[in-house]
Amino acid sequence: MSRDEQRQAMRSVREGLITALEDLYRAAFDRISDQDLGEGAIARLTQLLLRSREAAITPLLEEIEAPLITRAPEPPAASAP
Repeated sequence: MSRDEQRQAMRSVREGLITALEDLYRAAFDRISDQDLGEGAIARLTQLLLRSREAAITPLLEEIEAPLITRAPEPPAASAP
């Protein structure tokens, strides 16, 4: 697998993880709203979930959006005297 193919595969994996996490958090928010909890408890749980979601997804997004870092150019070959 070429370097570009590996990068694309990693990007696809990260995007898939983000999608799966979004689905998981959406389901969790739905479960909270279906519970017969007081407004204060729902607010606290929602805040915890939002912080957890941000901590889980942000690093994956940052890696996708990070600029491509390449190797430094090779120094010119020393000429023989």
